[in-house]
Amino acid sequence: MHLRMPPLFLADARGLDFLNSIATPVDAPVDWIRDGRGLIDWLQQAELVPRAQLAEIAARAMPGELDRVANQARDLREWFRDFVKRHMGQPLSADALEGLTPINRLLERDETYHRIVAHADHLALETARRWRSPESLLIPIGEAIARVVAGEDFTQVKACQGENCTLLFADHTRGHARRWCSMSVCGNRAKVTAHRSRQRGAL
Repeated sequence: MHLRMPPLFLADARGLDFLNSIATPVDAPVDWIRDGRGLIDWLQQAELVPRAQLAEIAARAMPGELDRVANQARDLREWFRDFVKRHMGQPLSADALEGLTPINRLLERDETYHRIVAHADHLALETARRWRSPESLLIPIGEAIARVVAGEDFTQVKACQGENCTLLFADHTRGHARRWCSMSVCGNRAKVTAHRSRQRGAL
């Protein structure tokens, strides 16, 4: 289904937002990475790849090439969804490394380097990347996934409790009491449902 709505960035972790790039915000599933154009748009809105590099890669891609990379991105997404669902709610131990071969293979293809750049009043060292092919667009997604694996407390990686909601998120709240992808969406729906249920019970 093609809906003109922005992707959802509610997970508090870009790697989990990547999993949420397919979701059911209303009634029917929406895949924001359904094709190469969708992948470019999602990466831009996720701020994982500079806009200028995205435009350059899109301009020089061969016909169908970005669509093939989008297929790879969707495969990566479903692999990572399986990994997260198997491990969420419990501490992630070193034994999980065995299942992370696909992401490590992807990260090994990276072509980053350091350079000195001038800012308004000082020099700084920055990391840059050579964007040699459309497939290099998968690298920043791989980095976002790796940050989830290495940096998030998997005991606090949760699925939204909203009815029919498929979104995942990292619970960074102080009491770890977050239940919804968004209070303004699933939280309010749950309140309305509970209120109607109480009204029916009072009749």
